[in-house]
Amino acid sequence: MKTHALIAGLATAIAFTAPALAQAWPERPVNMIVAYGAGGGTDTLARIVADPLSRVVGQPVVVENRAGAGGTIGAAAAAQANADGYTLYMMANGHTVAGAMYASLPYDPVSDFQGISEVASMPLVVIARPDFEASTLEELIALSKERPGELNFASVGVGSSQHFAGELLAETAGIDMMHIPYQNTPEALAAVLSGEVDMLVEVLAPMLGQITSGDIKAIVATSAERHPKIPEVATVAEGGFADFDVSTWYGIAVPAGTDAALVGEINAAVAEALKDEALIQQLGESGYIVQSSDPADFTAKIGSEVERWQQVRVNAGIDQL
Repeated sequence: MKTHALIAGLATAIAFTAPALAQAWPERPVNMIVAYGAGGGTDTLARIVADPLSRVVGQPVVVENRAGAGGTIGAAAAAQANADGYTLYMMANGHTVAGAMYASLPYDPVSDFQGISEVASMPLVVIARPDFEASTLEELIALSKERPGELNFASVGVGSSQHFAGELLAETAGIDMMHIPYQNTPEALAAVLSGEVDMLVEVLAPMLGQITSGDIKAIVATSAERHPKIPEVATVAEGGFADFDVSTWYGIAVPAGTDAALVGEINAAVAEALKDEALIQQLGESGYIVQSSDPADFTAKIGSEVERWQQVRVNAGIDQL
């Protein structure tokens, strides 16, 4: 009788402790924080990714917009969430620019996050009016030497990813360009078309239609390779700066301290979701390059990007906020 009682007791103990030791993920809906407002590029991409990811994991993946303060409110919410796999953070490259731009943040932009996987990327382009004197990077460099201190470029604001990309291009190629900030892309584009400014540095998506129609021209793309939507536009790397590679990128991260096995499980789910044909087509039509990556590689990229933009900020003399 004692033996039977002991076995029964062990069975009961195992029944109660097993769920605590190894729970299936996910058992309830998963939140995906977006640090920007509804309808923007990051939000739209997050919702496109959330749909097939929900099907892969068998639970709803609910996009939650936590906008404000240049994306730092949403990043703080993601960093401070429980490290249990139920809070994902759709990180954009603006997260790493903010890490360089802000003197003080309520989180560490590197150590408070565990990368899961990259999701997609898109180059930036330097655009100008069709009659602007330069049509290639080589011609732009020559024009800068002919007109020292006269050229300028617009972006969507001081400390934006576009601003930093323009500063890095100027530094790398030896182009003397003054930065002119605007509130948003339509205002900056209008300034270019009216001749108020010479050029605009912007992500490809909102410029694609007008580049294709010929209303504006793309002087150079910032990605390492030519983009399939604008194959005629050369890259900075092709202009003699082989290591230059700047893209607007997006990836999924979780709070630091998330269990390694769970990180691997989420990574596998994201990789499977990114194989969805509708997702690939929808993002591809907008100019995104869909890509997945290893958690360690993406985590390392977050750190290296913060370091890169910190150096760009210092070299360009941009004051921290």
